[in-house]
Amino acid sequence: METGKVVVERGGGKSTANHCYSKYPFKFIIPNKVGPPQTDAVWIYTITYGGGIVSGDSIKCDNSVGDGCTTVLTTQASTKVYKSVESKCSEQVPEARIGSDALLAVIPDPVTCFSTAKYSQTQVFKVFPSSSLLIVDWITSGRYGRGEKWDFELYKSTNNIFLEADEPLFLDTILLEQGRYSSIAERMQDYQVIAMVILLGPKLKFIQDQIQENVKNLMSQQLRIPSGSSGRYGDIDDNPFFTRPSFLASCSVFGPKVDFFHMGVSFLAMVGSFYSQYSIGSVPRKFYFSACLIPLTNLQGFTSTIAVRVFY
Repeated sequence: METGKVVVERGGGKSTANHCYSKYPFKFIIPNKVGPPQTDAVWIYTITYGGGIVSGDSIKCDNSVGDGCTTVLTTQASTKVYKSVESKCSEQVPEARIGSDALLAVIPDPVTCFSTAKYSQTQVFKVFPSSSLLIVDWITSGRYGRGEKWDFELYKSTNNIFLEADEPLFLDTILLEQGRYSSIAERMQDYQVIAMVILLGPKLKFIQDQIQENVKNLMSQQLRIPSGSSGRYGDIDDNPFFTRPSFLASCSVFGPKVDFFHMGVSFLAMVGSFYSQYSIGSVPRKFYFSACLIPLTNLQGFTSTIAVRVFY
């Protein structure tokens, strides 16, 4: 049964939320004023009663972004998933349709699973060749301050993007599950955050080169080994001159090349970090996707920068 629904359409020359419905344990908040007056974007905040997702909760919502509209889907704080009771799994199943020449930016705070929690999320997006879509999907190791590091039982996140007529464009699933012979913490080593950023469509095309260059510069510094030392060691883990980087990033394009001329760019960036807090300059307690700092400018008057928080 549907838990929430929002329909954004053009009205009075701007993007407008014409329909908004939600029920317990889920709620949409759509503020009247966000950003400067010329901003043409509907900001939608999703919240859950009780401050988090309870064991056994099932949240299914449907969002529609009409032709030529801009919508931002975000949260007020991290999505907390409470401990599993009687092995029940919590789930979220959001689905969105993005119209022609429309933009949807899904930029939530991270998912934080408590000890023993079980959580599954399946996001489905349906787009047209001229649609634009930005997705940030990320998770922290848990309640780091309480010593809970990858201590949940199950985390599964699926992101599927389909072109019109249900043609698959991007199908991806991340699964973290406690194993019989190894724990999630052992497999994640010292990394405390993992994230994925997906960019699709002509309105995000200008960002591609910037991200690729930033990732290249960052990782060439992080993975640099002193010259002359690499040949003496068969395995990089045995090389005393190599220090495991505290921040990892990679990026690549996806989808058939023929679509690039019509859809702009289909682009994926992956990020991992050791640290629960990350600072740049004088801005404390912020984790910027250093390699993937994404300025959203010239998008229907919507101007912002993704600066996602890891811990508070």
